[in-house]
Amino acid sequence: MSEALKARALAEWPTLALLAVCYAGWIAGTTWFAALWLPLGIVVTAICIALHSSLCHEALHGHPFRNNRLNEALVFPALALLVPYRRFRDTHLAHHHDEHLTDPYDDPESNYMDPAVWQTLPGWARAVLAFNNTLVGRLLVGPVVGQVAFMRDDWRAIRAGVPGVLAAWLWHLPAVGLVVWWIASVAVMPVWAYLLATYAGLSILKIRTFLEHRAHEKARGRTVIIEDRGPLALIFLNNNLHVVHHMHPKVPWYRLPALYAAHRSHYLGRNDGYLYRSYGEIFRKHFLRAKDPVPHPLWRKE
Repeated sequence: MSEALKARALAEWPTLALLAVCYAGWIAGTTWFAALWLPLGIVVTAICIALHSSLCHEALHGHPFRNNRLNEALVFPALALLVPYRRFRDTHLAHHHDEHLTDPYDDPESNYMDPAVWQTLPGWARAVLAFNNTLVGRLLVGPVVGQVAFMRDDWRAIRAGVPGVLAAWLWHLPAVGLVVWWIASVAVMPVWAYLLATYAGLSILKIRTFLEHRAHEKARGRTVIIEDRGPLALIFLNNNLHVVHHMHPKVPWYRLPALYAAHRSHYLGRNDGYLYRSYGEIFRKHFLRAKDPVPHPLWRKE
Protein backbone atom coordinates (compact mmCIF):
# COMPACT_ATOMS: atom_id res chain seq x y z
CA MET A 1 0.00 0.00 0.00
CA SER A 2 1.36 3.45 -0.91
CA GLU A 3 2.11 6.03 1.79
CA ALA A 4 -0.63 8.28 0.39
CA LEU A 5 -3.17 5.46 0.70
CA LYS A 6 -1.98 4.74 4.23
CA ALA A 7 -2.48 8.39 5.13
CA ARG A 8 -6.03 8.33 3.77
CA ALA A 9 -6.74 5.12 5.67
CA LEU A 10 -5.81 6.82 8.95
CA ALA A 11 -8.69 9.26 8.59
CA GLU A 12 -11.71 7.86 6.76
CA TRP A 13 -13.58 11.13 6.47
CA PRO A 14 -16.59 9.78 4.52
CA THR A 15 -17.35 7.44 7.43
CA LEU A 16 -16.87 10.17 10.01
CA ALA A 17 -19.11 12.51 8.02
CA LEU A 18 -21.81 9.85 7.72
CA LEU A 19 -21.63 9.20 11.47
CA ALA A 20 -22.30 12.89 12.06
CA VAL A 21 -25.22 12.84 9.60
CA CYS A 22 -26.63 9.71 11.24
CA TYR A 23 -26.59 11.15 14.76
CA ALA A 24 -27.91 14.50 13.56
CA GLY A 25 -30.74 12.75 11.73
CA TRP A 26 -31.56 10.63 14.77
CA ILE A 27 -31.66 13.69 17.02
CA ALA A 28 -33.83 15.57 14.52
CA GLY A 29 -36.08 12.55 14.02
CA THR A 30 -36.80 12.17 17.73
CA THR A 31 -37.29 15.91 18.29
CA TRP A 32 -37.99 18.31 15.43
CA PHE A 33 -39.48 15.86 12.90
CA ALA A 34 -41.50 14.13 15.62
CA ALA A 35 -42.93 17.48 16.68
CA LEU A 36 -43.66 18.46 13.07
CA TRP A 37 -45.43 15.16 12.23
CA LEU A 38 -44.92 12.02 14.31
CA PRO A 39 -45.08 9.50 11.40
CA LEU A 40 -42.31 11.47 9.66
CA GLY A 41 -40.26 11.42 12.86
CA ILE A 42 -40.69 7.64 13.11
CA VAL A 43 -39.55 7.12 9.50
CA VAL A 44 -36.48 9.36 9.86
CA THR A 45 -35.53 7.74 13.17
CA ALA A 46 -35.96 4.22 11.75
CA ILE A 47 -33.68 5.02 8.80
CA CYS A 48 -31.04 6.44 11.14
CA ILE A 49 -31.25 3.36 13.39
CA ALA A 50 -30.68 1.11 10.36
CA LEU A 51 -27.81 3.30 9.16
CA HIS A 52 -26.26 3.27 12.64
CA SER A 53 -26.25 -0.54 12.57
CA SER A 54 -24.40 -0.41 9.25
CA LEU A 55 -21.90 2.00 10.80
CA CYS A 56 -21.46 -0.43 13.72
CA HIS A 57 -20.60 -3.02 11.07
CA GLU A 58 -17.96 -0.67 9.69
CA ALA A 59 -16.58 -0.08 13.19
CA LEU A 60 -16.12 -3.76 14.00
CA HIS A 61 -14.19 -4.17 10.74
CA GLY A 62 -11.75 -1.43 11.72
CA HIS A 63 -13.29 1.81 10.45
CA PRO A 64 -13.01 4.77 10.47
CA PHE A 65 -9.85 4.51 12.61
CA ARG A 66 -7.31 1.78 13.20
CA ASN A 67 -7.96 2.01 16.93
CA ASN A 68 -10.80 -0.39 17.73
CA ARG A 69 -11.61 1.24 21.06
CA LEU A 70 -12.07 4.58 19.35
CA ASN A 71 -14.27 2.99 16.69
CA GLU A 72 -16.40 1.38 19.39
CA ALA A 73 -16.73 4.70 21.21
CA LEU A 74 -18.01 6.37 18.04
CA VAL A 75 -20.95 3.94 17.82
CA PHE A 76 -21.44 3.53 21.59
CA PRO A 77 -25.11 4.63 21.91
CA ALA A 78 -27.31 1.58 21.36
CA LEU A 79 -29.82 3.27 19.05
CA ALA A 80 -31.45 -0.09 18.23
CA LEU A 81 -31.60 -0.98 21.95
CA LEU A 82 -31.50 -4.76 21.57
CA VAL A 83 -28.09 -5.96 20.34
CA PRO A 84 -24.89 -5.34 22.34
CA TYR A 85 -22.17 -4.01 20.06
CA ARG A 86 -19.58 -6.45 21.39
CA ARG A 87 -21.85 -9.43 20.75
CA PHE A 88 -22.55 -8.13 17.25
CA ARG A 89 -18.79 -7.78 16.77
CA ASP A 90 -17.91 -11.26 18.01
CA THR A 91 -20.69 -13.13 16.21
CA HIS A 92 -20.19 -11.23 12.97
CA LEU A 93 -16.44 -11.84 12.90
CA ALA A 94 -17.17 -15.53 13.49
CA HIS A 95 -19.55 -15.35 10.53
CA HIS A 96 -16.63 -14.23 8.37
CA HIS A 97 -15.12 -17.71 8.45
CA ASP A 98 -16.35 -18.33 4.92
CA GLU A 99 -15.90 -22.09 5.09
CA HIS A 100 -18.74 -22.15 7.67
CA LEU A 101 -21.19 -19.90 5.80
CA THR A 102 -24.81 -21.11 6.12
CA ASP A 103 -23.78 -23.85 8.58
CA PRO A 104 -26.69 -24.16 11.06
CA TYR A 105 -24.26 -24.54 13.95
CA ASP A 106 -21.00 -22.78 13.09
CA ASP A 107 -22.33 -19.72 11.25
CA PRO A 108 -23.92 -17.39 13.86
CA GLU A 109 -25.85 -15.54 11.15
CA SER A 110 -27.24 -18.57 9.33
CA ASN A 111 -31.00 -18.70 8.72
CA TYR A 112 -30.84 -22.39 7.89
CA MET A 113 -31.67 -25.17 10.32
CA ASP A 114 -30.48 -28.73 10.74
CA PRO A 115 -33.19 -30.82 9.01
CA ALA A 116 -33.25 -33.21 11.97
CA VAL A 117 -34.00 -30.31 14.33
CA TRP A 118 -36.59 -28.92 11.93
CA GLN A 119 -38.51 -32.21 12.11
CA THR A 120 -38.82 -31.91 15.91
CA LEU A 121 -40.43 -28.45 15.83
CA PRO A 122 -44.17 -28.04 16.45
CA GLY A 123 -46.30 -27.04 13.50
CA TRP A 124 -46.77 -23.44 14.61
CA ALA A 125 -43.01 -22.91 14.89
CA ARG A 126 -42.43 -24.32 11.42
CA ALA A 127 -45.17 -22.06 10.06
CA VAL A 128 -43.56 -18.97 11.61
CA LEU A 129 -40.09 -19.86 10.31
CA ALA A 130 -41.46 -20.65 6.84
CA PHE A 131 -43.22 -17.26 6.78
CA ASN A 132 -39.96 -15.69 7.94
CA ASN A 133 -38.32 -17.09 4.80
CA THR A 134 -40.43 -14.82 2.60
CA LEU A 135 -39.42 -11.18 2.36
CA VAL A 136 -42.74 -9.95 3.75
CA GLY A 137 -42.31 -12.34 6.65
CA ARG A 138 -38.75 -11.19 7.25
CA LEU A 139 -40.01 -7.61 7.42
CA LEU A 140 -42.95 -8.35 9.73
CA VAL A 141 -41.69 -11.06 12.08
CA GLY A 142 -37.98 -11.23 11.22
CA PRO A 143 -36.83 -8.86 13.98
CA VAL A 144 -38.67 -10.92 16.62
CA VAL A 145 -37.50 -14.28 15.25
CA GLY A 146 -33.91 -13.07 15.04
CA GLN A 147 -33.89 -11.45 18.47
CA VAL A 148 -35.41 -14.47 20.21
CA ALA A 149 -32.82 -16.79 18.65
CA PHE A 150 -29.98 -14.38 19.42
CA MET A 151 -30.94 -13.94 23.08
CA ARG A 152 -31.63 -17.67 23.53
CA ASP A 153 -28.15 -18.53 22.27
CA ASP A 154 -26.52 -15.83 24.39
CA TRP A 155 -28.38 -16.98 27.51
CA ARG A 156 -27.09 -20.50 26.91
CA ALA A 157 -23.59 -19.12 26.41
CA ILE A 158 -23.80 -17.14 29.65
CA ARG A 159 -24.97 -20.20 31.58
CA ALA A 160 -22.13 -22.21 30.04
CA GLY A 161 -19.62 -19.57 31.12
CA VAL A 162 -18.49 -18.60 27.62
CA PRO A 163 -15.98 -15.76 28.12
CA GLY A 164 -17.06 -12.25 27.16
CA VAL A 165 -20.78 -12.83 26.64
CA LEU A 166 -22.06 -11.61 30.02
CA ALA A 167 -19.53 -8.74 30.01
CA ALA A 168 -20.84 -7.63 26.60
CA TRP A 169 -24.40 -7.49 27.91
CA LEU A 170 -23.34 -5.59 31.04
CA TRP A 171 -21.41 -3.08 28.90
CA HIS A 172 -24.54 -2.75 26.78
CA LEU A 173 -26.57 -1.37 29.70
CA PRO A 174 -25.05 2.14 29.74
CA ALA A 175 -25.29 2.26 25.93
CA VAL A 176 -29.04 1.60 26.22
CA GLY A 177 -29.31 3.91 29.23
CA LEU A 178 -27.99 6.83 27.19
CA VAL A 179 -30.75 6.34 24.60
CA VAL A 180 -33.43 5.84 27.26
CA TRP A 181 -32.35 9.06 28.96
CA TRP A 182 -32.63 10.96 25.67
CA ILE A 183 -36.09 9.60 24.86
CA ALA A 184 -37.37 10.18 28.40
CA SER A 185 -35.84 13.60 29.01
CA VAL A 186 -35.15 15.40 25.73
CA ALA A 187 -37.00 13.84 22.81
CA VAL A 188 -40.48 14.84 21.72
CA MET A 189 -41.15 11.34 20.40
CA PRO A 190 -43.09 9.14 22.84
CA VAL A 191 -41.61 5.83 23.99
CA TRP A 192 -44.07 3.71 21.99
CA ALA A 193 -43.14 5.60 18.82
CA TYR A 194 -39.42 5.06 19.42
CA LEU A 195 -40.01 1.35 19.93
CA LEU A 196 -41.92 1.30 16.64
CA ALA A 197 -39.06 3.15 14.92
CA THR A 198 -36.60 0.64 16.36
CA TYR A 199 -38.61 -2.28 15.01
CA ALA A 200 -38.90 -0.58 11.62
CA GLY A 201 -35.13 0.03 11.57
CA LEU A 202 -34.46 -3.63 12.28
CA SER A 203 -36.94 -4.59 9.55
CA ILE A 204 -35.04 -2.45 7.05
CA LEU A 205 -31.87 -4.34 7.96
CA LYS A 206 -33.65 -7.63 7.30
CA ILE A 207 -33.91 -6.63 3.63
CA ARG A 208 -30.12 -6.71 3.46
CA THR A 209 -29.65 -10.01 5.27
CA PHE A 210 -32.58 -11.75 3.57
CA LEU A 211 -30.56 -13.53 0.87
CA GLU A 212 -26.97 -12.52 1.51
CA HIS A 213 -26.02 -16.20 1.58
CA ARG A 214 -27.37 -19.32 -0.08
CA ALA A 215 -26.84 -23.04 0.32
CA HIS A 216 -24.11 -24.05 -2.13
CA GLU A 217 -21.63 -26.91 -2.26
CA LYS A 218 -18.71 -24.50 -2.58
CA ALA A 219 -18.12 -21.88 0.12
CA ARG A 220 -17.13 -19.30 -2.50
CA GLY A 221 -20.54 -19.63 -4.19
CA ARG A 222 -22.59 -18.81 -1.09
CA THR A 223 -22.37 -15.01 -1.03
CA VAL A 224 -24.50 -12.65 -3.10
CA ILE A 225 -23.96 -9.60 -5.27
CA ILE A 226 -26.88 -7.15 -5.50
CA GLU A 227 -26.06 -4.45 -8.05
CA ASP A 228 -28.20 -1.80 -6.41
CA ARG A 229 -27.02 1.82 -6.13
CA GLY A 230 -30.17 3.31 -4.60
CA PRO A 231 -31.04 4.50 -1.08
CA LEU A 232 -30.98 0.98 0.39
CA ALA A 233 -27.43 0.49 -0.84
CA LEU A 234 -26.46 3.70 0.99
CA ILE A 235 -28.23 2.65 4.20
CA PHE A 236 -26.44 -0.71 3.97
CA LEU A 237 -23.13 1.02 3.14
CA ASN A 238 -22.71 -0.96 -0.08
CA ASN A 239 -22.83 -4.25 1.79
CA ASN A 240 -25.16 -5.40 -0.99
CA LEU A 241 -21.90 -6.03 -2.87
CA HIS A 242 -21.53 -8.74 -0.31
CA VAL A 243 -19.00 -11.06 -1.90
CA VAL A 244 -16.68 -8.06 -2.35
CA HIS A 245 -17.00 -7.29 1.35
CA HIS A 246 -16.33 -10.90 2.33
CA MET A 247 -13.24 -11.05 0.15
CA HIS A 248 -11.98 -7.64 1.34
CA PRO A 249 -13.47 -7.04 4.83
CA LYS A 250 -10.97 -4.29 5.62
CA VAL A 251 -11.94 -2.16 2.61
CA PRO A 252 -14.21 0.75 3.70
CA TRP A 253 -17.75 0.97 2.38
CA TYR A 254 -17.17 3.88 0.00
CA ARG A 255 -14.48 1.99 -1.97
CA LEU A 256 -16.50 -1.16 -2.59
CA PRO A 257 -18.42 0.04 -5.72
CA ALA A 258 -15.26 1.01 -7.60
CA LEU A 259 -13.55 -2.21 -6.57
CA TYR A 260 -16.53 -4.21 -7.85
CA ALA A 261 -16.80 -2.24 -11.09
CA ALA A 262 -13.13 -2.80 -11.84
CA HIS A 263 -13.33 -6.58 -11.34
CA ARG A 264 -16.99 -7.45 -11.91
CA SER A 265 -16.39 -10.63 -13.92
CA HIS A 266 -13.94 -11.88 -11.31
CA TYR A 267 -16.42 -11.52 -8.44
CA LEU A 268 -19.30 -13.06 -10.39
CA GLY A 269 -17.06 -15.96 -11.33
CA ARG A 270 -16.03 -16.25 -7.72
CA ASN A 271 -19.61 -16.59 -6.43
CA ASP A 272 -20.88 -18.72 -9.32
CA GLY A 273 -23.14 -15.96 -10.62
CA TYR A 274 -25.19 -15.44 -7.45
CA LEU A 275 -26.51 -12.07 -8.64
CA TYR A 276 -29.51 -9.78 -8.36
CA ARG A 277 -29.72 -6.54 -10.30
CA SER A 278 -31.53 -4.56 -7.60
CA TYR A 279 -33.57 -4.78 -4.43
CA GLY A 280 -36.59 -4.17 -6.63
CA GLU A 281 -35.92 -7.51 -8.31
CA ILE A 282 -35.71 -9.18 -4.91
CA PHE A 283 -39.05 -7.69 -3.85
CA ARG A 284 -40.68 -8.85 -7.08
CA LYS A 285 -39.37 -12.40 -6.80
CA HIS A 286 -39.47 -13.07 -3.08
CA PHE A 287 -41.92 -10.74 -1.35
CA LEU A 288 -44.46 -13.56 -1.02
CA ARG A 289 -42.37 -16.53 -2.12
CA ALA A 290 -39.61 -18.11 -0.04
CA LYS A 291 -36.17 -18.05 -1.60
CA ASP A 292 -35.29 -21.48 -0.16
CA PRO A 293 -36.36 -23.90 2.60
CA VAL A 294 -35.61 -23.39 6.30
CA PRO A 295 -33.97 -26.85 6.72
CA HIS A 296 -30.57 -26.70 5.04
CA PRO A 297 -31.04 -28.42 1.66
CA LEU A 298 -27.42 -29.62 1.48
CA TRP A 299 -26.91 -30.51 5.12
CA ARG A 300 -25.30 -33.87 5.78
CA LYS A 301 -25.03 -35.32 9.25
CA GLU A 302 -21.39 -35.86 10.08
